[in-house]
Amino acid sequence: MFRFAIMGAGNIAGRFCRAANALPACCVTAVASKSRERAGRFAAENGVPHFYADYEEMLEKEKPDAVYIAVTPHDHFRLCMLCLQHRTPVLCEKAMFRTSEEARTVFALSERENLFTMEALWSRFLPAVNRARDWLQQGKIGQPVFSHIAIGFAAPKDPENRYFCRELGGGTAYDITVYDWQLQTYLFPEEPLDETIQVLWGKTGVDESEHIALRYPHMLASLEGSLLYNCDESWTIFGEKGRIVLPHPHYLNEAYRYDENGQEAERYDTPLTEDGFSYEIRETIRCVQAGLYESPVVPHRDTLRCAELFDRILQTRL
Repeated sequence: MFRFAIMGAGNIAGRFCRAANALPACCVTAVASKSRERAGRFAAENGVPHFYADYEEMLEKEKPDAVYIAVTPHDHFRLCMLCLQHRTPVLCEKAMFRTSEEARTVFALSERENLFTMEALWSRFLPAVNRARDWLQQGKIGQPVFSHIAIGFAAPKDPENRYFCRELGGGTAYDITVYDWQLQTYLFPEEPLDETIQVLWGKTGVDESEHIALRYPHMLASLEGSLLYNCDESWTIFGEKGRIVLPHPHYLNEAYRYDENGQEAERYDTPLTEDGFSYEIRETIRCVQAGLYESPVVPHRDTLRCAELFDRILQTRL
């Protein structure tokens, strides 16, 4: 059995736990939280054998095959380093890091010690996203000329809520724009020629909405993210011979291709038969068992590039 341990006992940790336990030869053996009561309740509700109120104690006693970090972004760096210092592979929830300095520090240790680390970005594994990638590589819409991705929702207006709490690593960049950027750079890995960033900063000190414009040699891109409104979430890639549309590209499993006359030419609309966590869990197991320190689907370089984007976003607050 491949044994995961979980750091954090919130809703997303519960979803991960159910997905991991549903896979063959995989289980969650322990959970840790700052609150012993919360960890105990999580363990009872999810059938986890052991629970702890101390992250390091869990690592020392359980010696898991990998840890899934499910706490808020403010503590990702510390817990990643703690796991690596205990020679434990890491799957860390997005956004994995708040700054490029955090990313470089963790990845340097990961690569030096040959210990696997990966940002838990299930969107890159979704079959619909990869079908769209295939269509692009096959030239189904010709030369791409414009990419527009919009993701956002009206988050609760409570300043203590993680979305708007600066101390917990709140803000659009770490919660929403990470999807925009990681999807865009997955299908279009080329470095853009230039970039424009516009940000709305809120009273609590977090970025509440942002827009990023990118220019490539033959294409423009628009990345929209917000915690202020429910946008029409979609990703449309326009080409000289048609377009590709992915509704809710960060979690749904639909992709549609239209020809130059606007007629539907092809669709990928298969019901999601398994939780999106399953893809990244299997990839973690595969890479750890193969002795890899990174995944080719979410390599260190791409997470670092995203953290560098966060640096540039933060600079607009100065």
